[in-house]
Amino acid sequence: MVLRIGVAGAGSRAELATYIPRFGAEIVVVADPAPRGEDRARELFGPSVAVVPDHRALAAFDLDAVFVLTPDHTHAEVAVDLLEAGIPVYLEKPIATRIDDADRILDAAYRTRTRLAIGHNMRHMPMVRLLKDLIDRGTIGEVKTIWCRHFIGHGGDFYFKDWHAESEKTTGLLLQKGAHDIDVIHWLAGAPSRDVVAMGDLMVYGGIEDRRDNSDRMMGTLASYDNWPPLAQKELNPVIDIEDVSLMTMRLDNGVLATYQQCAFAPDYWRNYTVIGTEGRLENFGDSDGGIVRLWNRRSEYNGQGDADFEIPLGEGTHGGADVAIVEEFLGFLRGDRTLETSPVAARDSVAAGIAATTSIRSGAAPQRVVELDPAIRTYFDGGQLDAAVRTGRG
Repeated sequence: MVLRIGVAGAGSRAELATYIPRFGAEIVVVADPAPRGEDRARELFGPSVAVVPDHRALAAFDLDAVFVLTPDHTHAEVAVDLLEAGIPVYLEKPIATRIDDADRILDAAYRTRTRLAIGHNMRHMPMVRLLKDLIDRGTIGEVKTIWCRHFIGHGGDFYFKDWHAESEKTTGLLLQKGAHDIDVIHWLAGAPSRDVVAMGDLMVYGGIEDRRDNSDRMMGTLASYDNWPPLAQKELNPVIDIEDVSLMTMRLDNGVLATYQQCAFAPDYWRNYTVIGTEGRLENFGDSDGGIVRLWNRRSEYNGQGDADFEIPLGEGTHGGADVAIVEEFLGFLRGDRTLETSPVAARDSVAAGIAATTSIRSGAAPQRVVELDPAIRTYFDGGQLDAAVRTGRG
């Protein structure tokens, strides 16, 4: 049975949807209001795909689901409209940029019993899965603390030349970019954040005066290794009011302590995780194929070689194969033969922690309690949305 899929948003993230036809599904229609949206949609999905300017028009196409790949600040409006129409939704991360918007999305899926998945593809990254497997095998005992350093080497190109730089549209990079890593921390530790405190600042990009409205360009098209050093960046967004350095500390629900640090003007682009348990520690060097996860599980002085190395497997396609895997997962979830690696509640937990940390930064590093979710909604999603409608295709 061939699933009929729609796509909302033909921008930079729309390339994710090119994997859809691999798994017994076809892209029927794309919704994008931008003048270049029609050309971009047909470039990605072929000349026969229908293109409409408004996501609400998707309801007329008898779809099994819609991939919502629109800018973050539009997620709530688009997702809620589709869910209320009874159309299952794959929603790119972050689930939303405000807590009330995230909770509106969850409430709409809960009330209508319409299937919802959030695009936390990092749970499918080979490096992350290797860390999770080693933890689950007991190689370091019980996890007690996790540290993540995120060097965002293309930060000036990717996040300070368009709407990502505006707090009104993103809240900040701790949730817009950091939602991935916060979710991974929660997954590896086995619990969400409950209390956070953070410090951060706009240390570099706010002082660059060369600005341009880049709404006629797509994210990433201006990226170049030649855009260096950071203060030599040009054509940044007219409005920049988010932090380019953030340092966040979390106490999780099970007592695990964690930190997440990100810098958007680092020269290199990767994530470094350290996970320490009662019987050892793990740390990754590189976060894609060719890198390793190293284990220390004996007493020593400095030991740069560790006690064992585990190669990060090679993945197929973008994000180390994570994009292919998450598309396959969602389509299987629609058919009722797969469960989700990331529940919508977990996606909401990561954003809620990032929002609380951003509030802490902007209130003088005041500690913040993460806003909790309605227990009934949490129970429903933690149960796997088992009574939501299952799509089986239309032939």
